Amino acid sequence: MASKDTGRRGFLKKALIATGGIMLAPNFISCSNDDDNFESDYNESLLSTKNFNQGVASFDPTSSSVIIWTRYATANSEIIWEVATDSSFSSIIRTGKITTETSRDLTIAVELAELDANQKLYYRFINSVDNAMSVVGETLTLPVEASQVKLAVCSCSNYQAGLFNAYDAMANSNADIIVHLGDYFYEYGAGGYGSTAENAFLNRQHEPAHEILSLDDYRTRYKQYRSDVSLQLAHQKKPFICIWDDHEIANDTYIDGAENHDEATEGAFEVRKQHALQAYSEFLPFSQLSEGKNDIIYRTFNIGNLVNLIMLDTRVIGRDKQLNIANYFTATGFDAVAFQTALSDTSRSLLGAEQLSWVTSELQGNSAKWQVLGQQVLMGKMYIPAELLMAFGSPNFVQILTDLVTIKTRMLQQDPTLTAEEKARVLSAIPYNLDAWDGYPVDREIIYNALNGKKIVTLAGDTHNAWNNVLTSQDGTEVGIELATSGISSPGFETYLGATNPEMLAGFEQALTLLVDGLQYFDASRRGYLMATFTPSEVKSEWIFVDTILSESYSTTVGHTTTFS
Repeated sequence: MASKDTGRRGFLKKALIATGGIMLAPNFISCSNDDDNFESDYNESLLSTKNFNQGVASFDPTSSSVIIWTRYATANSEIIWEVATDSSFSSIIRTGKITTETSRDLTIAVELAELDANQKLYYRFINSVDNAMSVVGETLTLPVEASQVKLAVCSCSNYQAGLFNAYDAMANSNADIIVHLGDYFYEYGAGGYGSTAENAFLNRQHEPAHEILSLDDYRTRYKQYRSDVSLQLAHQKKPFICIWDDHEIANDTYIDGAENHDEATEGAFEVRKQHALQAYSEFLPFSQLSEGKNDIIYRTFNIGNLVNLIMLDTRVIGRDKQLNIANYFTATGFDAVAFQTALSDTSRSLLGAEQLSWVTSELQGNSAKWQVLGQQVLMGKMYIPAELLMAFGSPNFVQILTDLVTIKTRMLQQDPTLTAEEKARVLSAIPYNLDAWDGYPVDREIIYNALNGKKIVTLAGDTHNAWNNVLTSQDGTEVGIELATSGISSPGFETYLGATNPEMLAGFEQALTLLVDGLQYFDASRRGYLMATFTPSEVKSEWIFVDTILSESYSTTVGHTTTFS
């Protein structure tokens, strides 16, 4: 995306307007001669890189705006920010000053508006009193018309599970934007989820050591994650578009609670949620549809009239509590009727009425070639034979898996000797994850029905594994594809399968692809990210994996590639 030469300098000379914690910098380019003789309030030869310990970042680029971010080490410090079209800052197009405040944990977010489209931009922050300077960040504005868009898609980074090599790989990739689908961090205490004897030597235990609950806890956890050099580099080199998932608050969050929250011992969930959302807005600022409302994060991005990226909140704003499949097993077996009744209850929602109405309107009213949902959980139908689901972790798991694969193969070959009992073993399938769209099929069908023949591309995270699904409506009509990324470092299916070897993992991946209708690709154990390249004719998806999260020396491989047109 080429930058555009403005031919002259322009400097901000108006007061900044506070908007929900983000400072909005209005466009003002002076035509007076003194602009070309601007004298800075600092001596650049005295500056050194210090005190900006969490680095720099940029967020939510559009064709005319972008948010730039940093955090300084001390309160009540005046910070100069500069934006230029060159890395040496000889062509500064915007500058201004902000004072750090404890009310936002010393973070600074400036939303630059009315910029020229299709620019490569550089930005930095300076404190002249301390002669401190940040690293130089790189960002962009989107083109009005694009012939290609490259999105690096990621999710699920657990600091204590391993190194963030995938962030380093994305920073050094040719992606235009990094799309983060949530689980940017995890709420668990030191030694909890993600910690193993194998990775203990890395000394990446969570801070604070306890599970996070207070506003200070959430802020401390963000600062720890943003101390990671690979994550800092990714933020420095690429603009991010982010959405939260559950662990930014607590595991399996829904509208008024979470699986990992006990009000009897941890206080009101609403208080914890507000602490989490405030810290999120401080460290991962986003363009708000409703000014000052930190809980409304769904929004859209028109990327060059080629991609309509619709970021959804499937967690906080409207999700009803997840169904628990264990509640439908009785002394006489699985109560399929009761389960199906609960599953098809039209009063249950994943998105909530307001967001659901908004997204259907966006899908129906937009004419971009690619309608892309950026969201957290798997949308494809992931129905697994109930017998297999119940066998996870049991000694006879491999045998049951082998039996079911054999039966499914015979079914596909239309073997006339198959018995009704054998067919039932495969056809008696239930969703493996009721936290995903499978647990909220009513909302899913409403979205599919709103497409009116359009095809969607759904981006998903959450599971820590890589998936490629064909999306089909209830009547079997194909409506699009799902591209789901593996995790940055969080453990995947390999942890649930017990003792595994490469052959067993490969067999499990092939078996699941055979047993789950619509599943085209599945990787059960590798960490990495997804590169999605959009052109007017096709979307190409590459699942990119790092070979280790236990050493800073790593290599990447493309594990799978698929195209959709």
